Amino acid sequence: MKIVCLDTVDSTNTWVAQHEKELPSFALVMCEHQTTGRGQKGNKWESEPGKNITASLIFHPDKFKANAQFLISEAIAIAIVDFLKAMNVEAKVKWPNDIYVGDRKICGILVENVVIGQEISRSIAGFGININQTCFLSDAPNPVSLCQLTGREYDIFEMVEVLSGYLERNLLLLSKDGENIHERFLNSLWRKDGMYEFYDRKIGETIEAKILDVAKDGVLTLATGEGEKRQYIFKEVEFIL
Repeated sequence: MKIVCLDTVDSTNTWVAQHEKELPSFALVMCEHQTTGRGQKGNKWESEPGKNITASLIFHPDKFKANAQFLISEAIAIAIVDFLKAMNVEAKVKWPNDIYVGDRKICGILVENVVIGQEISRSIAGFGININQTCFLSDAPNPVSLCQLTGREYDIFEMVEVLSGYLERNLLLLSKDGENIHERFLNSLWRKDGMYEFYDRKIGETIEAKILDVAKDGVLTLATGEGEKRQYIFKEVEFIL
């Protein structure tokens, strides 16, 4: 996998999309300073310049069905969980694709796909991983960094090299062993055991429920205390911290 290092860009996902023709089919673009990093549904991502991994991966899946595109998000998330485990940090995937350590967020992921016909022709997966930042100024309620968790600082470029290996390994498995990726994702889910409070945006109420399943298309199934099953797509329900 080719790694491209930039100084300052607005968003690595945006830059990669604009320079797609100049990049190889499988590349990781990182930057020192991302001025307007984007998260899911337009959320902003705070990152102190030079302190964290802010990067986007571009690749072109081979005959990958559009209705299975959530598997790409799962593969990226599991690669980051594996990377953090190698740093002696036990992380989990908060549905649909945030990475948490305990009740604190260490990584956000944004995957943007281009679909032609019934297949994905190109995927750009952007992610921000808090590495050395220790002071967070935004109103994000629960950020944490690798440095805060382990008490040591890291070389960002070395971390990207290590991470790229996990990303490449998982993405190459996508077309060959998607079942394994999905199973590992389910096993790595944050708060997958026990009853928790959720805010159901569809009815505007707080409910108590447990996670039953996440389908391969990303749909979350919860079971309430009364045994009722409810299904949600992104942004229809949120965890209450």
